[in-house]
Amino acid sequence: MTKPTVTEWQAAAAKEVKGKDLTWNTPEGFAIKPLYTAEDAGDPGLPGFAPFTRGVRASMYAGRPWTIRQYAGFSTAEESNAFYRRNLVAGQKGLSVAFDLATHRGYDSDHPRVVGDVGKAGVAIDSVEDMKILFDGIPLDQMSVSMTMNGAVIPILAFFIVAGEEQGVARNLLDGTIQNDILKEFMVRNTYIYPPEPSMRIVSDIIAYTSAEMPKFNSISISGYHMHEAGATAVQELAFTIADGKEYVERAMAAGLDIDKFAGRLSFFFGIGMNFFMEVAKLRAARTLWHRVMDGLGAKDERSKMLRTHCQTSGVSLQEQDPYNNVIRTTIEAMAAVLGGTQSLHTNALDEAIALPTDFSARIARNTQIVLAEESGITKVVDPLGGSYYVEALTSTLVEEAWKLIEEVGALGGMTKAVASGMPKQRIEQAAAAKQARIDRGEDVIVGVNKYKLAQEDQLDTLEVDNHAVRDAQIARIKAVKAARDEAKCQAALAALAAGAKGGENLLALAVEAARHRATLGEISDAMESVFGRYGTQPVPVTGVYGPAYAEDARYNQVLEGVEAVTRRLGRKPRLLVAKMGQDGHDRGANVIASAFTDMGFDVTSGPLFQTPEETVALALEKDVDAVGASSLAAGHKTLVPQLITLLRDAGRPDIKVIAGGVIPPQDYDFLREAGVQGIYGPGSNVVECAADMLRLLGHNMPPLEA
Repeated sequence: MTKPTVTEWQAAAAKEVKGKDLTWNTPEGFAIKPLYTAEDAGDPGLPGFAPFTRGVRASMYAGRPWTIRQYAGFSTAEESNAFYRRNLVAGQKGLSVAFDLATHRGYDSDHPRVVGDVGKAGVAIDSVEDMKILFDGIPLDQMSVSMTMNGAVIPILAFFIVAGEEQGVARNLLDGTIQNDILKEFMVRNTYIYPPEPSMRIVSDIIAYTSAEMPKFNSISISGYHMHEAGATAVQELAFTIADGKEYVERAMAAGLDIDKFAGRLSFFFGIGMNFFMEVAKLRAARTLWHRVMDGLGAKDERSKMLRTHCQTSGVSLQEQDPYNNVIRTTIEAMAAVLGGTQSLHTNALDEAIALPTDFSARIARNTQIVLAEESGITKVVDPLGGSYYVEALTSTLVEEAWKLIEEVGALGGMTKAVASGMPKQRIEQAAAAKQARIDRGEDVIVGVNKYKLAQEDQLDTLEVDNHAVRDAQIARIKAVKAARDEAKCQAALAALAAGAKGGENLLALAVEAARHRATLGEISDAMESVFGRYGTQPVPVTGVYGPAYAEDARYNQVLEGVEAVTRRLGRKPRLLVAKMGQDGHDRGANVIASAFTDMGFDVTSGPLFQTPEETVALALEKDVDAVGASSLAAGHKTLVPQLITLLRDAGRPDIKVIAGGVIPPQDYDFLREAGVQGIYGPGSNVVECAADMLRLLGHNMPPLEA
């Protein structure tokens, strides 16, 4: 029998679909063909050999499965410790610690700027005593601990080292990873403290200290995850993450470190989304690109050229609507991470679109990995998708396109200068706005959100942290720690740290000494801030992305007509302040709203990050806005939003409408409405519908949008 040709297949397929073009254009701009053949696939090599496209170990999971981690932390150190211990008994193999936003931003729990943040989106850590409680009964010489910390990385790592010492574990035996990736904070996550240059010095000091003192510890986890969550395409996540890693290595080498002495302890962290084969190819491309970069930087040891990575399933793909679908999404994403060759994995829980996970949802998320490892047979074959025509073609295309963007970053002078120029942040925000427009138009299907919607949603039981009780407990412990310490020795250690910040001494070594004398996280951060200053930026959301995506759309044009009508009535455009209160720096949602509403004709002011309610009110009065949109992704809405409304009333402006959006559990809606919130928009809200609703709040007789 004669083998059919590709041309014959094309003819057969065209006949079946009546000539319809089956090509699919991805967000990355790739034209995906409906069929791939051997001509599209190159030779990816073998697992365990350069350039490690098929995996960094020859045996991969056939020799050792990936590490099952759960990223968790909430409330107090005691509650988080109990949660960790339950999970370890249930089969978790490593700890991944989430800290609250007050800790991330270098504030003690008693600081007035963090009233609504303590213990809400992670565990509150103010001193060595908290860190000791966090790991009570968990032997640090036997457990791998990953800590997601960047801004306050110096005091947190110092506390971890001292807690280990006081548990009887020398620092050379501590095993784990500290994220320590500050560049991506300036791009997307925004939990920075100091300006870029001193922040980069901190990164280098940690690499130097851990290389010399902590041979089992990974000194940096270079993160693409937060870029992914902020809306980056696969190409952007790859290119900017690899370029970040390149910059860190170059800085460490400039500080006198031998590349082959520290590079083997670098690790990466990628987000895994719903484009299954693209995510598999992304991890394979990342290993190829990192080998190319490290080879170019002069690394000789092959271990220095291996990209080892942790992965986490996407948070932004999780939906409030029909939430049990999130179990399916997380399973698909977990499979992509595993088939892509991750070294460790965290699976998100089904309720994390609206709250911290409960024990029930965390068990499902953890068991997703256990079932994959134990029942699916995935671990029996090394790189089972290797040789797939489609996967190999995607991998090659990702390498090629990401390398172009890496070279563009290089032409700007490296990632630090690229970040300062705003280029990476702007590109990611453009991609996020375009993604939201596709979802709102129904072009990207989200089951249960813009297609196959339920007539009625059932509420989930969610975990809620009593922020006031946690903060009171933390303040009491801070007072006790300060009362029991040798104040003179503590202040001398803090003074030495400030002096070291001015000079060239290793900041982590100095902070470890301060931690031994019970200096708090806020005090250690303040000592460095007194020299470096505290960094702040003004959001400038992109425009002109959302509008063009809606050309000729009837519903969008209805909103444009409504905005024009309100403008005629007011004699000016309707004014909206998009506010980010508290210490939550995740600004994807706020920027998408600002971008879309600007394109629809609103006069939008994007408030600075990390505002207090008092500062938000002052800006609202200065700009004479009609409404304030409060964006909350870190569970501070029940504290900060009611305070905002009270302050507006006290200022004589109860007419200014307050709406709220973001990660808000439905069971909190009545509380917020009673407090005076006039519109609530959770995950999955259609932005055009939100704009129409805003016009109704401003008194416009806005009819229902056409289907």
